[in-house]
Amino acid sequence: MKLRCRRAASAALLFPIFMLSGCMFTTRKLPIPKPPEYEQTVAPERLVLKLNQRWAVIESLTANVQIQASVLKTAKGEAKDYTSISGIILMRKPEMLRVYGRVPVIGTRAFDMVSDGKDFTLWIPSRNLAFKGANTIKKKAKNPLENLRPGFFLDALVVRGLEPDDDYMVTADDSTVEDSTRKHLYLVPEYKLSIMQPKPDGHQLSPKREVFFHRDDLLPSEQDIYDSEGTLETQVFYSNYKDFGGAKYPTLVKIIRPLEEIQVLVTVGEVVQNQPLKDDQFVLKLTEGTRIQNLE
Repeated sequence: MKLRCRRAASAALLFPIFMLSGCMFTTRKLPIPKPPEYEQTVAPERLVLKLNQRWAVIESLTANVQIQASVLKTAKGEAKDYTSISGIILMRKPEMLRVYGRVPVIGTRAFDMVSDGKDFTLWIPSRNLAFKGANTIKKKAKNPLENLRPGFFLDALVVRGLEPDDDYMVTADDSTVEDSTRKHLYLVPEYKLSIMQPKPDGHQLSPKREVFFHRDDLLPSEQDIYDSEGTLETQVFYSNYKDFGGAKYPTLVKIIRPLEEIQVLVTVGEVVQNQPLKDDQFVLKLTEGTRIQNLE
């Protein structure tokens, strides 16, 4: 490490010598990123207020979607892409969730999952099998897809507001995005909202979430979610916002689980906000003879 530092220091000293010594040089053209047509500036507390208000008005969601899952094997340079299926997502505050998908072409139910925030049931009719367990994983399964508990899915679908005891910090930065089709670079000004909570044994802050906002519309473009140990657990990317009945939602949600090397792409076709959802819509009735496997 010391040797690398000395080399870096030497390079820093030599660079101004080259500039002042009259050495020959050539000039190259570099692409100039195009700035946005419109850019907003808000105070940190205003950004938090907008996020909290956006979360507060949501009581329930009903969405028609396409779901496509992939298992990434980075070490082998491989990816297993599962067939995209259509599905419906029901969400009701505080933690009620139901997701079910249909088999392509045939239209029969491929899976059905319900959760009350503490426990969940996942039913796969074609295998005559249901998985039951707590939303919090105690022991990971060998099959990464079996580790997809409803909690992370619920957190990814909608960006929550801040809790009363959350600490936060807002920073401004720019990212450069390449449009390969038009061969242009675009400058994307962003705000990063870092949400933290104090650790009980000292003055250190532990990261909970990081939410990125594009400054043209101040809508969430990315959310990074951390576990209790401060390890990045879930990354979510939101894009292609559309207006659904006066509320804007992303029509493309990309969810990445780095530790399990799982990626889920949710393409949203339609969203209805605050449609009344009854308790029995979050009850899963298994057919007689269904085998039940309890997950730890």
